[in-house]
Amino acid sequence: MSDRIATALQYLAPKLALTQLAGRWAHARAGRFTTATIRWFVRRYQVDMAEALEPDITAYASFNDFFTRALKPEVRPIVPARLCCPVDGAVSQLGRITQGSIVQAKGHTYTASALLGGDRALAAQFEGGRFVTLYLSPRDYHRIHMPCRGRLTHMTHIPGSLFSVNPVTARNVPGLFARNERIVCLFETELGTMALVLVGATIVGSMCTVWHGQVNPPRSGHIRHWDYAQQDITLNQGEEMGRFQLGSTVIVLLPEGPTQWQADWTPGRVVRLGEAMAQESAEPENGR
Repeated sequence: MSDRIATALQYLAPKLALTQLAGRWAHARAGRFTTATIRWFVRRYQVDMAEALEPDITAYASFNDFFTRALKPEVRPIVPARLCCPVDGAVSQLGRITQGSIVQAKGHTYTASALLGGDRALAAQFEGGRFVTLYLSPRDYHRIHMPCRGRLTHMTHIPGSLFSVNPVTARNVPGLFARNERIVCLFETELGTMALVLVGATIVGSMCTVWHGQVNPPRSGHIRHWDYAQQDITLNQGEEMGRFQLGSTVIVLLPEGPTQWQADWTPGRVVRLGEAMAQESAEPENGR
């Protein structure tokens, strides 16, 4: 199927209805049917169950229990680094935030302000800083962990569309990540303010954080804010901060500073939770 046809189908598909249906199915405890579905999924996407804390697929009561499965701690060690990778996935894009602009794909950009729900003052904090977009495929581990130690200050749920976030859609739907439903989590770190943006997609039944639980649904249709500035919610590097119930994309925003992405991090590179994501050194010529 051509990219053009696949993208056109994204516009035409009843994305919210599909997502609601998928959410109900994923939560269903349907015994042998659930087990058969998980077994098919493992074969179809070549999921490595040897890494799972519970490798027996019959032990999962629902598809979501399987999809948000924990891993054995030893399979994703946290390396000593200024920032470590927060997920299993692949690099979609990365680079500088210049004049408020973030690269989505070749020929496509969107603004930091749009991504952050129209908050220009917040977006200005990341001007000259860096972003990385990490795509989680169906086979990946779908919990999100902290790149560094941080104290939570704010969370925003921004309603939006539910386009797929796969590479084909990223290449063809303008402003994809600023159009889709998303959760913006702000942390104060030794690097300054860090944003972790969890982006929803078609059939992503819900997104959760460890401090709030399930954030969506409900889908109220308006932006919702939670202020944690007066609370001491601090998460250590490598600690779980949230999860996707069916998968999607994480975007990390950093303020301007000497931190740069690892030299071998390029679009398409497969990454793993806990590996070194960034280092602090002299400014490189390519502005990574």
